[in-house]
Amino acid sequence: MRSHWVHVEHDFAAPVGRVFAQLAEHEDLGAVLGARIDRLNDGDTERNGVGSRRRLRIGPLPAFEETITAFVPDELIDYRITKGTPLRDHVGEMRFSALPDGGTHLDYRIRVATPVPGLALAVKAVLTQGIGKGLADLDARLAATG
Repeated sequence: MRSHWVHVEHDFAAPVGRVFAQLAEHEDLGAVLGARIDRLNDGDTERNGVGSRRRLRIGPLPAFEETITAFVPDELIDYRITKGTPLRDHVGEMRFSALPDGGTHLDYRIRVATPVPGLALAVKAVLTQGIGKGLADLDARLAATG
């Protein structure tokens, strides 16, 4: 089983704190991923921190769950799928850094692997396109709300 990586980078005009807050909030992340997201439980010490779980539904696909595994405010969010998908060893990592102009650089990576031939490549393509569009839309919304 071969792993494939989705890698999307985006520079936002908004500061790190605003971008991080939007992407850390499970329900707000749904607009970026094109998914319906339901919070299952809060994190161990922070609402969206380590241990928090969410259920995602993307189109007609079966729901699956993700659990936050690392959380450093304004810097890092790591998660992994923990239930309900044919994907294996699926992990996501969002790294945030401040830009010199006061904006935010996001480096977003997702590892996708599955024993079903060709499925990981198809998922990679869909995620890369969808996340790129979702991040651009989020950037525009943040700019519009100043």
